[in-house]
Amino acid sequence: MNNRKYVLSKVIIYSFVISILLPLAIVALWSFVGRWSWPHLLPETISLRGMEELFGGYSSALKTLGSSVLLSITVAVFAVIIGTMTARALVFYDFPGKSIIQFGTILPIIIPSIVFAMGTHVLFIKMGLADSVPGVIIVHLICALPYSIKIMTDITAAFGQRLEEQAAVLGAAPSQIMTAVTLPALTPGLVSSACMAYIISYSQYFLTLLIGGGNVKTFSLIMVPYLQNGDRTIASAYSMIYVISTLLVFVIFELAVKRFSNDESGYFFA
Repeated sequence: MNNRKYVLSKVIIYSFVISILLPLAIVALWSFVGRWSWPHLLPETISLRGMEELFGGYSSALKTLGSSVLLSITVAVFAVIIGTMTARALVFYDFPGKSIIQFGTILPIIIPSIVFAMGTHVLFIKMGLADSVPGVIIVHLICALPYSIKIMTDITAAFGQRLEEQAAVLGAAPSQIMTAVTLPALTPGLVSSACMAYIISYSQYFLTLLIGGGNVKTFSLIMVPYLQNGDRTIASAYSMIYVISTLLVFVIFELAVKRFSNDESGYFFA
């Protein structure tokens, strides 16, 4: 019976791994395909058109990639800071209007995106934030915060305050409690919150196009038209860079948080 469970678990695990790696392998192959039509099982011609689009310089894809990653990292950092502070306030303190604020934290994901986008655009035009990088960062942050707050609320409630109180009783200063007790305990949540906020910001297309007004270009903004037009070679090349850059940023987030919290344990998302 145990042997059957072991075999079944292995089959399920390998099925998940194959379902993830096989599409990535096909996308990587399509990045170098010139012509691949039915019923051929293998590509008929090889082409470097996708690589020339990315690294040729005329598309400014790599420059846009750098600015897009920097923008999304900024959103992730703000989302983690605000999400952590909001979570601690909601979990540890009672104040008037707490339930209303708690409900308000999830409103951005309840309201239809088109309604949210149009209303935000009108407001940002009046505030002078439309067609600007700060405007795009703020609207991405609004979309990412519900997820960051939810993740940090759950892990803060699970962690509680007992260890912090014990450290305070033993004479630890607030800064020592923060660096030696609180941050190491919240590290998994901080990594998950940052990764979630980053991918939400990095994948935004409509909000970036609307609020940025074409003045703010992100990697998703130049990639999506190729996906919509059906140019598989260039779309696959962009998709591969999208996946690789996202994984690299996730690893950087994890290493940075673990180094800051002096945690040398295994990877949280590995």
